[in-house]
Amino acid sequence: MNRRTPLGTVLKGIGIALLLIYALFPFYWMLSTAVDTSASSRGANLLPSGFTLEHFRRVIVDADFLRYVRISVIVAVGTVLLSGAIALLAAVGVARFKFRFRTAVLVLVLMVQMVPLEALVIPLFLQARSLNMLNSLLGLVIVYLAFSLPFAIWNLRGFVAAVPKELEEAAYVDGANWFTMFFRILLPLVAPGLVATSVFSFITAWNEFIFALTFMNESSKYTVGVGLRTFFTQNTAEWGPIMAASTIIALPVVIFFVLVQRNLASGLTAGAVKG
Repeated sequence: MNRRTPLGTVLKGIGIALLLIYALFPFYWMLSTAVDTSASSRGANLLPSGFTLEHFRRVIVDADFLRYVRISVIVAVGTVLLSGAIALLAAVGVARFKFRFRTAVLVLVLMVQMVPLEALVIPLFLQARSLNMLNSLLGLVIVYLAFSLPFAIWNLRGFVAAVPKELEEAAYVDGANWFTMFFRILLPLVAPGLVATSVFSFITAWNEFIFALTFMNESSKYTVGVGLRTFFTQNTAEWGPIMAASTIIALPVVIFFVLVQRNLASGLTAGAVKG
């Protein structure tokens, strides 16, 4: 039996503490700058010189930043719902049914993730323009859907493949049709995988900047990433409002993680049990 020595316990605690400091320090700097009275002139001081909520007031009231949040929520939720539904049906198709070129389809889906997003800006812009989908939230959702589907399909494919076929056959023997089997047996078992893919899709749609800036030409349809540009000028940057707006941007992501964190860990690992 391996016994932990006091030195090993201390070193482990120090390592964990350093890791937490390294991971959480950017969030501390963002929040402390957002409430610092002298954020514009803040240098290497670790502690803010004072406390103020003026930066948040300016972001929410003067800049009306919450309109960008509303647009991002609509785009992100639409991307999550569509990607989850389409990816689950596609995962069932490639995991349960044998058809010609199935392996080639999976390879092509995987290859989409290898293409840099920047290389697709111009082709997608021209295609969206020909389809009259520029300056459209639906067009932006479709673009984000295309980028989130490959990961979602591959992840959910592992979940569907891990579900024993005997469960489906038993449901058919009991008189259930395919839709009853899908919603009452298969869907609950792959729900953790849907959680993991939903997190990825949400972050993709929430944090994306290039396509939101390229596709939208009206400020009323900007997402939070593009709306953050309003606090940057040609020669200066308003760091207090920038950090206050960044804090507001981070809050929905944190809330989303808190809501799904119970199933997130199992969703990221259980899909790799069988592939």
